[in-house]
Amino acid sequence: MTTIMRPDLAHFAAWARLYAGYAAFYKVEQTAAMRDTVWGWLHDPAREVKGFLALDAAGVPIGLAHYRLFARPLRAAMGIYLDDLFVDPASRGGRVADALIEAVAEEGRRQGATLLRWITADDNYRGRGVYDRLATRTPWITYDKPL
Repeated sequence: MTTIMRPDLAHFAAWARLYAGYAAFYKVEQTAAMRDTVWGWLHDPAREVKGFLALDAAGVPIGLAHYRLFARPLRAAMGIYLDDLFVDPASRGGRVADALIEAVAEEGRRQGATLLRWITADDNYRGRGVYDRLATRTPWITYDKPL
């Protein structure tokens, strides 16, 4: 059984382990200071980034999701964006990602969002199998311009 909840201060070490795993999966160099910054954002009511943790039956965090609302001017509506999603490799296959995505979707509904959106790497085949089951792949191509 998976329980979804907001991370509390006691979850820092487990959350940091999961977030480091997420960064490693995407081959992004991440420091402890960077994790401290994001953890601070998650607990700062003035910040737009929020999160959920998935806990196993023993109460151990096994997955995370970070999200934020965004404006959709062309639609004159709000959306909710899933920034980060990670499930501990030992817990994959148990629909933990489904539960985290649904928690973000429910939060979006609660806040009046009309769409849940996220991106993933082209070679994230296992994740894409989940996403293809839960959502519709779009034809949009994203670009990044360093600032």
